[in-house]
Amino acid sequence: MSELKINKKLFQDRKRTNILSEPEQKLISYLVPRIPNWITSDGLTAIGFLGSLMILGSFILAEYVDIRYLLLGIPGFFVQWFGDSLDGRIAFYRNKSRRWYGFALDIVMDWISTVFIGLGYVLYTVGDYKYLGFSLVALYGWAMIISQLRYRITDKYTIDAGILGPTEIRVIISLVMLFEVLMPGSINWCVLVICIALFIINANDTRLLLKLGDEKDKEDKLKKQQEGDI
Repeated sequence: MSELKINKKLFQDRKRTNILSEPEQKLISYLVPRIPNWITSDGLTAIGFLGSLMILGSFILAEYVDIRYLLLGIPGFFVQWFGDSLDGRIAFYRNKSRRWYGFALDIVMDWISTVFIGLGYVLYTVGDYKYLGFSLVALYGWAMIISQLRYRITDKYTIDAGILGPTEIRVIISLVMLFEVLMPGSINWCVLVICIALFIINANDTRLLLKLGDEKDKEDKLKKQQEGDI
């Protein structure tokens, strides 16, 4: 993928810090011009939603039919990534961007996808481990709230927590599902580790967010004082 180039215009509305950002943006830059015209931005959103249904279905089938159906969740995550990553970029590329409509739809669909993953895990696992499904959804929701508040304070939209972003999370959970098929029961410990990591990341991001808020308050106060002196 080294010969591919990043179309920077497609990503000018957000800042990415995730570890896979460069190859991901190269792949998106390659795919966007090749999406057929009859596939709209909303159509890609629907494709992403289909991926979320595949993930939920993989957990249900694994519980009630055969554990190997968990592997269906791996292409489900790719389908989800494809729709979620390209719906907004295709709108930019075609000069049909609807900033606030797209932003609102993206947030709602991200939340629905997160709930589906947590619900799937709750339906699949047994005993007290089910609480981890609730924790996973709550912690990811916390991360989403942080990203929205950061956007409100800085007017710069970023969906990553350091080197981790939605793409990395998809890769990690896909690996967790693969390991579960190979080593049944491992998913519970993996989800526990993910929840602990998310809590640590969210706690640190909250600290940084509050620092940004404090700096913004001081900046606004100084601006009002300067306006008053004029």
